[in-house]
Amino acid sequence: MSVAELEKRVRALEEEVARLRRRLQGREMDSRPWWKQIAGSFKGDRGFVEAMRLGRKYRQSLRPRGPKKPRR
Repeated sequence: MSVAELEKRVRALEEEVARLRRRLQGREMDSRPWWKQIAGSFKGDRGFVEAMRLGRKYRQSLRPRGPKKPRR
């Protein structure tokens, strides 16, 4: 790779870093854990509710089933 090509690539990287810095300026970093940042974002989403239902059903299917207790 020639020096001119390396200089061109470094210049492109420097421009990208500058663009990313501008994008982040003015934003305050959220110190909350990621899961607290997204908590509630799926409220009322029917697809999410269905995914949770299917996940629960699958986990329950993995549980061992003991002998049924006689009813009194």
